[in-house]
Amino acid sequence: MNSAPASATPNSVADDDAVRVLVVDDALVIRGMLSRMLEESGDISVVASASDGNMALARLKRNPVDVVVLDIEMPNMDGITALPLIVEQYPDVQVIMASTLTKRNAEISLKAMQLGAADYVTKPGSSGELHSADAFKQELQQKVRSLGKAARKRASKSSAGSAVSRFRAAKASSGATAAAEQTATPSTPGLSLRPLRPFSPDAIAIGSSTGGPQALMHVIKEIGDVQQPIFITQHMPATFTSILAEHIGRSSGRTCVEGAEGMPVDRSTIYLAPGDRHLLVKRRGAQRVIHLSDGPAENFCRPAVDPMLRSLADIYGNKLLVAILTGMGSDGAKGSVFCAEKGGQIIAQDEATSVVWGMPGATARSGVCGAVLPLNEIGGKIRKFAAEGGRS
Repeated sequence: MNSAPASATPNSVADDDAVRVLVVDDALVIRGMLSRMLEESGDISVVASASDGNMALARLKRNPVDVVVLDIEMPNMDGITALPLIVEQYPDVQVIMASTLTKRNAEISLKAMQLGAADYVTKPGSSGELHSADAFKQELQQKVRSLGKAARKRASKSSAGSAVSRFRAAKASSGATAAAEQTATPSTPGLSLRPLRPFSPDAIAIGSSTGGPQALMHVIKEIGDVQQPIFITQHMPATFTSILAEHIGRSSGRTCVEGAEGMPVDRSTIYLAPGDRHLLVKRRGAQRVIHLSDGPAENFCRPAVDPMLRSLADIYGNKLLVAILTGMGSDGAKGSVFCAEKGGQIIAQDEATSVVWGMPGATARSGVCGAVLPLNEIGGKIRKFAAEGGRS
């Protein structure tokens, strides 16, 4: 038997409103558990499942979906081989990689995000652990729900529309209804911006989550070899953050390390928050040093962006430049307000180029941003401030 049942439990919302998901895993038991976990949310529908990449592509031809949950290690065609084919053939679909937490799988997951995957989840190590992992279930449901909404927005703004859009349009009994479904575009509330003033920052802070690794690589590379320390919090577990630091270092040509307790801050270094620790900066006499905190999760995250920003604002005040990139939730918004109150300046990624416009959207709506920019302009804007004080 190659696939789990399409639906494990009835949904409490109409089929057209539920986020439609394809689950791909070579283990029948895991497919069934993932499907049940997702359908228990009530607003997610697992419309199909598959045991390898070839079957996943075949399922996608017959079952329009918003999100694919894709295992990495499978026979016949593994996830990393199937991913670029899915991205190419179904550009509006969001892909979440799923794997157990090993260094090898972390490396592959980061590669997958560079190839177009939107996010990843780390599966518990056994089916028994998976069955009882409430935290994993909540994370999976949250990411699928959020990315499903993002897929719908992307499809609604696409001239061709996604397979799901075309599927719904074909089902609609009224031509007017179908047209409305295909052309409706979610509105973005008006944003109040504070003009960016010319200034030379002493430090740069970046916060990111869903879609963040690929966004970080792009921004850091564009920033180049500036003479300010860069502090980054990306929502990731420990095994991932150590590998991400290596990737950022190779991509930027700068030293990038996971922050360690008591590490002196050097202006030529990029500091990444390690998994499960908040990254802070403290004064030690005349020196600035890294402090790692085991304090409570904030915004359901540890590491979180807000505590990093608060500590940096206390140290750098009006000499801090902040960028909030793509990510779910609102982490970074309150911290950005605190930074702005201290005189720091804030940039957020725009909705069109964000995988999920949660964190940057919340920050933009807080009214403290000096600019809301597409991803390909953020690194250059930071570099201009870092190298020239932001002056034309």
